[in-house]
Amino acid sequence: MKQTHIISDPKVLGGKPVISGTRISVELILDRVASGMSVKEILKDYPHLTAKQVQAALSYARSLVIKKSPRSKMDQPEPTTLYTHEISR
Repeated sequence: MKQTHIISDPKVLGGKPVISGTRISVELILDRVASGMSVKEILKDYPHLTAKQVQAALSYARSLVIKKSPRSKMDQPEPTTLYTHEISR
């Protein structure tokens, strides 16, 4: 039987994807990785997690990016607008 590591329940963190059985969101894991933390460091900070659960969170995020990616060269994404603000002194 395949175990689901990532769930989304409206009663838990407003429906954000979380690691099953916890209130630790995929977003939190991504924030930690983006800040430069290793999986080993994340596991040290959250000892009740397993490496498999952290990997599942990263895989889940990857699958969302793939789903949002253009499927062919014919599909063009909408242009991205970058706004900057300079403060004069």
